[in-house]
Amino acid sequence: MTNNQAGKRKPGTPGAFSRWMQRKMNARMNRKIRRGRGQFMGMDVLILNTVGRRSGQPRQSPVAWFDDGDDARLVVASGGGSQNPDWHANLMAHPDKASIELPGHDATPVIPQQLDGAEREQAWQRIATAQPRIAKYQSKSDREYPVIRLTAR
Repeated sequence: MTNNQAGKRKPGTPGAFSRWMQRKMNARMNRKIRRGRGQFMGMDVLILNTVGRRSGQPRQSPVAWFDDGDDARLVVASGGGSQNPDWHANLMAHPDKASIELPGHDATPVIPQQLDGAEREQAWQRIATAQPRIAKYQSKSDREYPVIRLTAR
């Protein structure tokens, strides 16, 4: 019998209560963003609309964003744990179905591009300067947080 069959989960994987609480908090934040209030803990927040990679169902995730000029925004797939958040896998699986909602605005289709190398490093420096809290989280993680540029289509 594997750990999952015995009712145990992998370390770093949220339990049922934690996932339920996250869904409730996300739904509340999404309502606030749609009413025109897109700030959380001093960060600008948008709704990232994706499609579930396995389910094919629409998903809506509030995500902190950073301006990258010319209708582009940067988002960081931190997730606060040992693995990328679900929205990152969904976004990468169905990039053609992604859109964002800025506070009080309708959804805008976007083209996601995961940054790497020097381009990621430059974007990361801007993000870390704007929000040192994210750099602190990154320093405590064993993985490098993906940085994704979302450009309006």
